[in-house]
Amino acid sequence: MTDQLMYIGGEWVGAQGGRTFEDLDPYHGVPMARVAAGGRAEAKRAVEAAQAAFPEWSSTLPQERRGLLLKAADLLDQRRDDFVPMLVKETGSTFGFAMFQCFYSPGILREAASQVHELTGDVLPANMPGALYFCRRQPLGVVGSISPWNAPLILSLRAVALPLACGNTVVLKPAPDSPISGGTMLAELFEAAGFPQGVVNVVTHSAEANREIGDEFVENPAVRCVSFTGSTAVGRELAEKCGKHLKRIALELGGHNPLIILRDADLDHAVNVAAFGAFLHQGQICMSVRRIIIERSIASEFTQKLAAKAQTLKVGDPAQHETVIGPLINQKQLEHVKTNVDASLAAGAQLMCGGKHEGPCYYPTVLTGVARPMRVSCEETFGPVVSILPVEGMEEALRVANDTNYGLSAGVLTRDYEKGLWLAERLETGMVHINDSTVLDEPQAPFGGMKDSGLGRMGGRAARDEFTELRWITIQREPRHYPI
Repeated sequence: MTDQLMYIGGEWVGAQGGRTFEDLDPYHGVPMARVAAGGRAEAKRAVEAAQAAFPEWSSTLPQERRGLLLKAADLLDQRRDDFVPMLVKETGSTFGFAMFQCFYSPGILREAASQVHELTGDVLPANMPGALYFCRRQPLGVVGSISPWNAPLILSLRAVALPLACGNTVVLKPAPDSPISGGTMLAELFEAAGFPQGVVNVVTHSAEANREIGDEFVENPAVRCVSFTGSTAVGRELAEKCGKHLKRIALELGGHNPLIILRDADLDHAVNVAAFGAFLHQGQICMSVRRIIIERSIASEFTQKLAAKAQTLKVGDPAQHETVIGPLINQKQLEHVKTNVDASLAAGAQLMCGGKHEGPCYYPTVLTGVARPMRVSCEETFGPVVSILPVEGMEEALRVANDTNYGLSAGVLTRDYEKGLWLAERLETGMVHINDSTVLDEPQAPFGGMKDSGLGRMGGRAARDEFTELRWITIQREPRHYPI
């Protein structure tokens, strides 16, 4: 079992009093590392380090920031063989999903590097004679980034790369279930790439310290923005606290994502799209397909085919390359999935396949007869569980799809692009993918949701709005006439 320290102000440090916590392998249920258990004091120290580093970093030439980000991307490519087994061991990621994270993530850094010369402003028309008006973007200061455990390499990098590209310094709080693959290994990466001391800081912590570190980010005036990816409940609490302090917050929260399948869709293709969207990474993705809304005339055939495919997916040890369904992240999450499914079955839902678990692995589950107020119909189960909801046509499909407090991602499967666009324009989600899964992301795309699925956008040019301040500057080149 290895020991892991935090990274603060360019130094590897332990927590006060030598506090540590155990990082568990979710499949085998055994400790794999002892990790420094930081708290509010360590978070404050990290913020102070980031604040001290900000003046120099924010004035660093764009080409220098770009060079460092590109070097970090190259190093991540070179360390793929280190990250893949850690993602498998620490988060229960299957080998395939771990490989996906490692191939995808360098693109986040390279996209951030491409943005350093895009922090442009505008020259504005002036109604004053002899005046020059313009707007410019400038970095905010310290960004407190809170990342989740489900895709820690991708989501921690997303929370760090664009803020750095914009000239901010960062304190990263990785989830206690993924402090290494989503935290300390990234600190090693940025250190090796040559980022100055204090520009990137990582505070690891146990679950008990979640709230106190979040409170430090919210209440410390040096932190100018909080970036949070996680559950809607926690995001709402953070937003309320930030509102009290008039602090900017970027939120990427949960989803109850619909996949609409119209009667003209290719059913075999639709089964593949649905299985990928619902069961990838055990359904532990904010974009996962939760509800399949399908025209009634094809619902029965589709349901039988999806259930048959689900039963072919290998469940078990994520280290085995052929495994598709690995463990859920922890016992609490397993109980949450089991409780939601069991409660829905007791309320009248029908089980087409799954509905059971073996150790920490929950089998891919397909439900029919789901209706409000069953738990799976309105709560984000965050497991390999999907509901089939037959409808009579497009209008009902739209109504059912929008009948949720969430609004993250949606998919529409149809051969008729006009119908697909008609639905896309009316779906209340931040992202709509016609003839594709709800699970889709690219570093340059504006990622984010509506309603209870969040505020703001991550990725590409859209993220610049979250991590920069837009300022209006004027120059009066000849004397003005003042009325007094």
